[in-house]
Amino acid sequence: MKPKLLTILRTYNKQQFVGDLIAGVTVAMVALPLSLAIAIASGAGPEKGLVTAIVAGFLISLLGGSRVQIGGPTGALIVVVFGVIAEHGYDGLVLATFMAGIIMLIAGFLRAGNLVSYVPEPVINGFTIGIGVIIATSQLKDVFGLSIAQVPADFIAKIDALWTARDSLNGTAIGIGPVSYTHLTLPTNREV
Repeated sequence: MKPKLLTILRTYNKQQFVGDLIAGVTVAMVALPLSLAIAIASGAGPEKGLVTAIVAGFLISLLGGSRVQIGGPTGALIVVVFGVIAEHGYDGLVLATFMAGIIMLIAGFLRAGNLVSYVPEPVINGFTIGIGVIIATSQLKDVFGLSIAQVPADFIAKIDALWTARDSLNGTAIGIGPVSYTHLTLPTNREV
C-alpha cells in the first residue's frame, strides 16, 4: 500500500490545504502540551516529549495510509515508559522503542490488526478504564500540591506514597485544580 500523501498530491488544492492547516494547528494545540506532560510523567525530560511528538507527527503524515489520520501521544504508555526508564535508562527506552517499531512493522505486514475484532468489549472497556485510573492517579501529587520527591510507578505503591505525604497538602494547588478543570470542561458559546 502506498502512503496516502503520494496519491492525494495529484488533486490537492488550496481549500484542502487551508483545511489541513487548521486541522494541523488544532491537533498540535492538543498533542504538544500532552506530549510534554506525558514525557514528564514518564520520567523523561519535556524536550524529549516535544521532539517525539514532532518527529512522530511528521512520519505519520508522510507515511500514513489515511488522508485524515491523526497521531499523538498516548497516556496508556506512561507506566510502561516510566518503568523502562527507571530500569534501563533513556538508552534502554530508545532500544525498546526501536524493537517495538520492528514488531509493529512485522504485525502490519502480517495484517495482525484484524485480530482486534476477537477481543471482547469488556476487555477493551476494562483496559480503557484502567488507563484512566492510572492517568488520574499520576496527577494527584500535583492536584493536591504534595511534597514528595519521587512517586512510585506501581499503583498500590503510588497510593501509599501519596497517602504518606498527605500532611504536605497545598491549599493553593487544591484551589487551582477544580478551577482549571471547570475552565477546560465548561461549554463555550459556540457549543451552547
